[in-house]
Order: sequence, then structure tokens, then C-alpha cells
Amino acid sequence: MTRHARNCTAGAVYTYNEKRKDAAASGYGTNSQRLGKDSLRDFDCCCLSLQPCRNPVITKDGYLYDKESILEYILSKKKEYTRQLKEYEKQKKRLEEESQEKTANEELKKLQKFLKSEITIVSKEDDEKDGEASSSVSNMSNGKDKHLPSFWIPSKTPEARETILEKPDKNIYCPMSGRILKLKDLLPIKFTEVNDPDDKKSLIVKTARYMCPITRDVLSNSTPCAVIRTTGDVITMECVEKIIKKDWINPLDSTKLTEGDIIPLQRGGTGYSAANTDLEGKHERPVLQA
Repeated sequence: MTRHARNCTAGAVYTYNEKRKDAAASGYGTNSQRLGKDSLRDFDCCCLSLQPCRNPVITKDGYLYDKESILEYILSKKKEYTRQLKEYEKQKKRLEEESQEKTANEELKKLQKFLKSEITIVSKEDDEKDGEASSSVSNMSNGKDKHLPSFWIPSKTPEARETILEKPDKNIYCPMSGRILKLKDLLPIKFTEVNDPDDKKSLIVKTARYMCPITRDVLSNSTPCAVIRTTGDVITMECVEKIIKKDWINPLDSTKLTEGDIIPLQRGGTGYSAANTDLEGKHERPVLQA
């Protein structure tokens, strides 16, 4: 029996290929596409600028940033916190003044009502008339003429409620891990360049740019790396497992190391599911329902 073509319309079954084709043409349904290597950053690129780092620094969690980019990020967050704090304090002061003014007006009304009841004897009918007069719906009574709403401004309508600001958080968080980020926690690191006298290309154009200073293995996106906290050198995890963990001595300067001195470097993008967990991009669109 011969096989039917993809776009064969003689069958009674609505195939997956026909469904996907119709969804793409109609503009409905969620589009998903697997990301390739070109859509992911390299292991030596900044997590903010996605460009090769000129002055690389690393966080406690192993995320790599360019020093200039992360300092600009921290400075912008501090400026935003200062602006939000000024707005919060301004609103808080205004609400306190309004509360004090409201309390003073209520006490003044109570005093006027007491003096009025002491001076004159008011009948029940007069009290009802006064009650009706005080509950007038006119926008000119009871001092409302001084605070007329502007119905053409959305924020001035009677139904509009003012947004109550919360006190801003002064902490700065890492854009990748979401943990508190401090300037003193940024550790400068250094990559060991591959010295090939026959290769005259620029460093940024080279495919094999850096290597492990101990084993001389070339570093790439598919090579798990780590950083020695004491010296800032970037080495391979294989070197850590096979050489350093034997006696916990740094072969570069013969200093004693601990387990906390090894910071795993977050890997770059390889384009393979064995190295990266999230390799699918989605574009959500409205769903076509019958």
C-alpha cells in the first residue's frame, strides 16, 4: 500500500501536520520552537550584555558578568530605589497630614454641635430638617465647592482610588539567581588564553579562546568549568575531580584549598538537551475554540 502525502485531504482524520499548518496560517494557538546554539550565550559571555567579558566577575552562585555591565545594573537599581523611597515618604507624609486634618475637623464639628445644643433648644422636627440639610447631594454644600472633582481626569473622579505605595526593598537581587547581590561578593576571575603562534586571528573570532591553566584542555560550552576562589583561575571540573580533590592543594601556587573555594561556573549554551534543560521558546497566542 502506498503512503499518503502530508497534505492529503482525502482522509477523515485531522492529522497533526494539518493542524499545525492551519494554526500557523490562522494566527491561533501557541507556537513552540527548539532553540539552537546561536540563541544561547557562550560560557565566557556576560549574563546581561551576552557579549564576551572584558573584566569578568563572578557571583557566589557561579553567574558570570562583565564588571562594567553589573556595576551599571547595580547603580540603576540604587537610583530606582531612591526614587521609589522619595515617592513613598512623600505619600506617607501627605496621608499623615490628611489624617491629622480630618481628626481636627471632626473635633471641631463635635465642639460646634455641642455649643449649638447648649445655646438653643432644637425640636425633633428641626433636628430632622437639619439632618436632611446636612445630607444634601448637592456638590456645593458642606464645603464641597472647594474640592470639586474633575471628571475629565481619571485620577480625580470620585470612584478612583489612590494607589497606596509600599516601602521599597533596598536589597539588590541578582538578575539570574534572584538572590541578594552585593558588590563585595563579586569575585574577579581570569581566563587563560590559548597561545597558538600559528593562529593570527583576533581573540574574539577564535573558536578555541581559553584553556585550563593546569590540564591545558580547551574550554568550551560543553566543558563543565569551575573557578578557584583564591586565585580566580578558571579550570575544568575534571581537573577538580581528578587533581585538586586528591590533596586539596592548588597546583598553581601550592596553597591549601577547601571545598568552599571551588565555585562551579554556570555553563553556556550548547544547543543539546544533555547540557541545557530549557531549550524551547514559546509564543503564546489566542486559542481558537469552537
